[in-house]
Amino acid sequence: MKLARCAIVLLIAVISAFPATPPATPITLSVDATDAARNLFHAKLAIPASPGPLTLYYPKWIPGEHQPSGPINDLAGLKFTANGQTLAWRRDDVSMYTLYVDVPQGASSVEVSLDFLGPASEQGFTSSANATARLLVISWNQVLLYPSGINPHDLTYAARLTVPQGWKYGTALETTTQNGNTIDFRPVALTTLIDSPVISGAHFKVVELAPDIKPAHRIDMAADSEAALNMSANQLAGYNQMIRETQALFGSRHYRHYDFLFTFSDHVAHFGLEHHESSDNRVRERALIDGYFPASGAGLLTHEFVHSWNGKFRRPAGLVTSDYQQPMKDDLLWVYEGLTTYLGEILAARSGLYTADEFRQHLAIDSAEMENNRGREWRPLVDTARSTVMLQQRETRWQAWRRSSDFYPESAMIWLEADVLIRHMTHGNRSLDDFCHIFFGGPNNGPELKPYTFDDVVSTLNQVAAYDWRKFLLDRIYTIQPHAPMAGIENSGWKLVYEETPGYIMQGDEQVRRRLDLRYSVGMRIRTDTGAIEDVTPGFPAFAAGLGPGMRIISVNGREFTSSAMDAAMLAAKNSSEPIVITAQNGEFVDSYRIVYHDGEKYPSLRRDESKPDVLTDIIRAHAGTANDR
Repeated sequence: MKLARCAIVLLIAVISAFPATPPATPITLSVDATDAARNLFHAKLAIPASPGPLTLYYPKWIPGEHQPSGPINDLAGLKFTANGQTLAWRRDDVSMYTLYVDVPQGASSVEVSLDFLGPASEQGFTSSANATARLLVISWNQVLLYPSGINPHDLTYAARLTVPQGWKYGTALETTTQNGNTIDFRPVALTTLIDSPVISGAHFKVVELAPDIKPAHRIDMAADSEAALNMSANQLAGYNQMIRETQALFGSRHYRHYDFLFTFSDHVAHFGLEHHESSDNRVRERALIDGYFPASGAGLLTHEFVHSWNGKFRRPAGLVTSDYQQPMKDDLLWVYEGLTTYLGEILAARSGLYTADEFRQHLAIDSAEMENNRGREWRPLVDTARSTVMLQQRETRWQAWRRSSDFYPESAMIWLEADVLIRHMTHGNRSLDDFCHIFFGGPNNGPELKPYTFDDVVSTLNQVAAYDWRKFLLDRIYTIQPHAPMAGIENSGWKLVYEETPGYIMQGDEQVRRRLDLRYSVGMRIRTDTGAIEDVTPGFPAFAAGLGPGMRIISVNGREFTSSAMDAAMLAAKNSSEPIVITAQNGEFVDSYRIVYHDGEKYPSLRRDESKPDVLTDIIRAHAGTANDR
C-alpha cells in the first residue's frame, strides 16, 4: 500500500528553513503590543510591490495545529496605502484568507496597518486567549500578511516588537537592537518568523539548562505572579537531565539554540505547540507550585521538545506545503504525534520528571480510555488523524462513541508495542532508540526540513530489526480494531487492572478539571461544580439507564448532587441490590433514572505480571549520565 508518491518526495526533497540568499528588500513588520491587557495588538507592514494587482494572504494552515486555524475573524482595522494614497481592497469571494489590492503606478511598496483582536476564550490553540494584564504571547502569523507567488522560505521579514514598559521577553529569534521596550529582531525567512513566537511579561525569569551541553538551552518563563515562577530544584534537575537524555536518544540536534517558552496563567489557553528552535508551552498559573503539575504535566515540555526532531526536522510529506494556504494531509499523525507522545513520556521518566509509578499511571489511564472507547468499533485509528480538523474542536459530548484525537495515546501504545517487540527479537540488543538514532539523527546542520513517508518509517524499522512492519502498522492503524493495542504493556511485564480508588494523577486531574470520572464503572463523566454530564459511554449502565451528555444531575439517591453524594451512592449500590437513582434535568424537563450497577468504583492501574520480564522499567531507566557523572 503506497501512502505517498515518490514524485512528491523528489519535489520537496530537503527544504532549508533559512534561505541562503534572502531577498534584498525585506518586508518590515512592526507590532505594538502595549495594549495587550485589552487583548488588542496593532501591526504595520511595508511590503515591496510593483504597480498592478497584488494578492496577499493571511496565514490559514498553521504548522503543528493540524487544522486551518488562522484566526482571520480577529483581524480588524485593515488599511492599505501607497505613496500616501489609501488603496481600495477586496476579499476573495471563496477564500476568506485572500485579499486583493491594486498597486498604483510609481509605488514600490504597500503599507498595511491592522489590528488583531486577541480572543478571550481559553479553549483551543494559538487562536485562543494569549494575553492578560501581566503577560502576552505573540504568534506572528496572527499579525501579518504575505504576498502570493513567492515561497515563504524566500520571503524575508524584519520584525520589530514593542512590549509594555518594563516587561521582559523570550524567543528563539535573535535580537539586533533594543531601545527601551522596543526590540528589533534579525531579519529571517517568513517560515522562521512564524515558527518563532515571543513571550513577554511583567513577571519573567530565564533558566539556563545543562550549561555543559552545547548548543545552548534555556527556559523563558512568564507568569501572572512572581510566585508562579518558583521552579523547584528537583524540577530544574529533571529539565537539565532532559537535555542529556535527548542527546542519548537522538544522537544529534537540528537547531542552533533552543528556548522553552513557558507561560503560567489561568486566563490563557493551555496547550503546547512545537517549533523548530523553541516551543510554546502554556499551563495554569500555579502549576509548578501546587504539586499536581510535576506528576501530570511535566511531559508537556518533553513532548514539544521531541517535536524539534519529529515534526520540524523530520515531517510527514503530507504536511509539507508550498505556503500557509494549502491544506495539510494528516494521515501520518500517528508518527508525528503518536511517536512524539511515546518518546515524550519515556523521556519525562528517564529525566526524573516522572517517577516510574507516575509514568505507569499515565500509561494505565491512556490504555483504559482507549480500551473502553466504543468509537473504535466503527472508526479505525487512522481516521482520527485524517479527521483531526474536526476532532480538534474538543467536543466532549459522545466522545466515547465518536472518538477523539486518539492518534496521540493509542499510537503511543503501538510504538510501545514496537519497542518491546524489537527488544524481544534482538534479545535486548536493540530498541526503538536505535530507530530514533537512524530516523532523526544525522549531521548537526542547524534547522532544516527532511520529509518522510510511510515507506520511510517501515524501511527504518526494518534496519533496526527485520519484521513485517508494514503489516504490523497497517493492521493496528488502518483497520478497525475492537480492542486497544495492549500487547506492549502485557509483553513488557505489566497488565491493566482496575482499582477501587484513583491514583493521585487521576485524583489531581479530577480536582483541576472539576470532574468525576466514572467511565470505567457506570460509564459517565460528570462536572463536579455543576452536575453536568460531560459524556456517557454506550453499553455501560448509565447509558442503559437513559442518561446522556448535556443533562444535569440534580440529586443522587434523594440527596443533592455532589461528588461525595455520588461516591456514597456507588458504595451503597455495591453493598445492596438497589439501583442508583439519579434525578437529572434535560432542558426544561426533569426525570428520574435508575442505574443498575453493583461493582463499585473502578479506576485504571498497572499491576506487575511476575511471569514476564520487566521490560517497561528498562525502557524508562535513565540512558544518559549527568554532568556529575562525567
